[in-house]
Amino acid sequence: MVNYNPKDWFGLIFKFHKSDTFRKLFWVIVSIALYSFSLAYFEIEVLQLNFKSTPALHSILGFVLSILLVFRTNTAYDRWWEGRRLWGTLINDSRSFVLKLHHISKVRNHVLYAELIQWVMLYPRALSCHLRNKKLTHESLPSEAHQPIFVEGKILSCLEQMKLSGAISETEMLWINNEIRTFSDVCGACERIKNSPIPYSYSLFLKKFIFVYIITMPYGFIKEFGYGITLAVSFVFYVLASLELIAEEIENPFGEDANDLDLEQMSETIEKNLHEITGLVVTKY
Repeated sequence: MVNYNPKDWFGLIFKFHKSDTFRKLFWVIVSIALYSFSLAYFEIEVLQLNFKSTPALHSILGFVLSILLVFRTNTAYDRWWEGRRLWGTLINDSRSFVLKLHHISKVRNHVLYAELIQWVMLYPRALSCHLRNKKLTHESLPSEAHQPIFVEGKILSCLEQMKLSGAISETEMLWINNEIRTFSDVCGACERIKNSPIPYSYSLFLKKFIFVYIITMPYGFIKEFGYGITLAVSFVFYVLASLELIAEEIENPFGEDANDLDLEQMSETIEKNLHEITGLVVTKY
C-alpha cells in the first residue's frame, strides 16, 4: 500500500510510482495517438472532406460511459473499504480478547497462556497468506491445511484445556465469546470478497464499451479538432482506461499491488499490541 501525504497537492501531480496507470498504458496510448493521427491525416490531406461531423452521439455515449465508470469505481472502492474495516475489526478484537484474558489471573498464570498468545499473534499472518493464495511457513502449521482455521482450532483447544483445568469459568468464556467469533467472521467475510469478483460480463462489457468509444471518437471530432484530435483522443483514453485499471486493482484489496491493503503492517500492529499487553516476546515469521 502506498503511503503518501494527501496535502502535498503539487507534489502528487508530478509523482509517478511503479503502478501508475500512465506507465501501464504508455504503449497503448502511443498506439491510439498514431491511429488518431493517421485518420486525421487521411481525412484532411487525402480525402479532403469538408462535411461537418456531428459529435452529439459521442457526447451522449460519453455521459453513459461516465455513469458506468462511476458505478464501477464505487463498487471496487466499497470492496476495498470493507476489507480494511474487517481487518480493523480483527485488530480491535484481538487486542480486546488478549486484554480480557490477561486480566484473568488464573489464565495469565496458566502453563498454556504463552502458547495461546502466540497462536493469536500467528492468526493474522496465516490469514494474510491465505488470502494471497500462499502458505505461511511455520513449524507448527501444516502446509496442506486451511491455515487460519487450523490456528483458530489451536486457540479454541487452549481455551478448552484452560476451562477443564478450572483456569477459566463458563461466565468468563461467555465474556470472551464475541472476540472468539471474530476470527471466523473476519476470515469468512474476507474470503467472500476475494472469491466474488465483479461479474465477468459486466467487466468485459465496460472494456469493450471504452474500446469502441475511443476507436470511433476521431470520426466525430476531426473537423472540430483537426490534428489536435490526436491529443484529445489519447487523453480521453488515458482517463477512461485509468479508472478501469484502478477499479481492477482495488476490487481485491488483499493482493500485493501498490494500492492493496498493507496486511503485513496490520499483522505487525497486532503483534506489537499483544506484546505490549502481555509482555511476551513476539515470534517473527
